[in-house]
Amino acid sequence: MTDSWLELPEHTGFGLGNLPYGIIVHGRSAPQPAVAVGADALPLGAAAEAGLFDGVLPDPAILAAPTLDRLLAAGPAGWRAVRARVAELLTGRGHANVVRPLLLPLESVSNPLPFTVADYVDFYSSRHHAENLGRLFRPDSAPLLPNWTHLPVGYHGRAGTVVVSGTPITRPHGQRLPAPGAEPVLGPTIRLDIEAEVGFVVGVPTRLGQTVSVDEFTDHVFGAVLVNDWSARDIQAWEYQPLGPFLGKSFATSVSPWIVPLDALDEARVAPPAQDPAPLPHLLGDHWGYDLALQVELNGTVVSRPPFAGLYWTPAQQLAHMTSNGASLRTGDLFASGTVSGPEPAQRGSLIELTWNGAQPLRLADGSTRTFLADGDTVVLGGTAPGRDGTQIGFGTVTGTIQSR
Repeated sequence: MTDSWLELPEHTGFGLGNLPYGIIVHGRSAPQPAVAVGADALPLGAAAEAGLFDGVLPDPAILAAPTLDRLLAAGPAGWRAVRARVAELLTGRGHANVVRPLLLPLESVSNPLPFTVADYVDFYSSRHHAENLGRLFRPDSAPLLPNWTHLPVGYHGRAGTVVVSGTPITRPHGQRLPAPGAEPVLGPTIRLDIEAEVGFVVGVPTRLGQTVSVDEFTDHVFGAVLVNDWSARDIQAWEYQPLGPFLGKSFATSVSPWIVPLDALDEARVAPPAQDPAPLPHLLGDHWGYDLALQVELNGTVVSRPPFAGLYWTPAQQLAHMTSNGASLRTGDLFASGTVSGPEPAQRGSLIELTWNGAQPLRLADGSTRTFLADGDTVVLGGTAPGRDGTQIGFGTVTGTIQSR
């Protein structure tokens, strides 16, 4: 994009090629949609009130709503129109005198959850992650179960416990086995874990019975966020057979406050890994992975750098499979990749892998060690993608601090 009249910080991840969307609150003002640019936020509600979006949307008032829900539902034509107008406002010098007074420093605003989460689905699409867990828990069997290379395995989570970055995470209580062969006990998890993931936000809904093909991914998905799907491994291990994750996952899932639009990730598209055996027809079509570099910090120490580009099942395949039975999409649906892990030990996106189920504790910069999370620990996930002309697309961060009940 053309240079902006706004002075942007060097190496910003929120440049003109990104323009991510979120909800901001400034002082006592009502929540409103905004676009992050450099170190500032452009409040879209205030801009619409000033007439800067007249003629861009049939109803510019959707830019003054307290969530992004109405903008998500506007569809690709509306998304492109708003994005083009924001870029025009930030590059056309004739707009500077009107737009500049509207800008708010990012440090001066707070960020509520940007959209109403309608449904939440979490996949299990990283082959390295799935194989690591298979080796840990089924050492005498093949690391992957037979269905894994035929379909994107997933589970339905709890939409009501998806929270925005910065929300404290209360250590969950649940049933667990204190030792093999013992009777179960009820109490706080002692194996609290993280899962570094990328999530995708649905804008355009479908009717019940309608399927979405791999080729229709961009017709329905608005953008991407970072996700930390917190997991209580001991609760999960006791409860998940035969129906899968339940209370070990449903207590909290954290998302980053800024949604990076899919259009901002065009330069990050990469060919997906080879899939063998060939997927069934509903999982074939024009699809791609994304070259996203993730980073996991625990109490200020970088403990992992998971690469998203190697994800076996692509986001388009996840969406196609999720709707292949006719399940409807709703505006605000969130589906996440599952833990992202790479082939190297330092690329594993969960503590259960990084510590090999507690057998190899992590040493942090302060000299302490961790197998799983302690009360007071703070986890920060970050992520970037390549942009046009050597620029960088930033996702911001998703942060959570563990507290006792």
